[in-house]
Amino acid sequence: MSAETPAASGQFDRRRSQFRAWRGTRPFWAGLFVMLGGFPIIYFPYYHLQLGHLTLAMSTTAGAGSLIIGVLLIVLGFTLWFQKHVRTFAGVAAILLALVSLPVSNFGGFIVGFLLALVGGALAVSWAPGAPPQPEAQAETEPGEGAAPEAAPLSWQDQGVVEESNDLSGTSPANGANGRHSAG
Repeated sequence: MSAETPAASGQFDRRRSQFRAWRGTRPFWAGLFVMLGGFPIIYFPYYHLQLGHLTLAMSTTAGAGSLIIGVLLIVLGFTLWFQKHVRTFAGVAAILLALVSLPVSNFGGFIVGFLLALVGGALAVSWAPGAPPQPEAQAETEPGEGAAPEAAPLSWQDQGVVEESNDLSGTSPANGANGRHSAG
């Protein structure tokens, strides 16, 4: 028996196509970049670098601010994934938090978190939902279809009787204006 069975690969393909369809209906990459930008902003202020016997502590007095900014960026990333209608707010908030992270949390997680959050916020603001696919028009049209409509005489013209129109703009063919307004 093989490790690859047709049922397993079919299920994988089906799940993959479902994920691609889900990903295509929301600002997925924007949310991912915003979330990834939050991790270095949280991590670096609490990181202790070991160089031989020397411990370099990067803890700052703004560690709480870094924690808040990082957690908010991660939450905004999930918000972009699951609440796509607030993408503009979440994108602007991510950009502002990325800018605030520069002075608060070690230059925005040593510029890495800052750039990821900034790019993710810009992607979120610029993302627009795509139009649903339209059914393609028929390649062949019947002889009467697709051509300019032929002028058919109106019933009141055939009878010689002018009926009162409901047109309040004064541009109906019944009064001879033919789509033009008179100046006087």
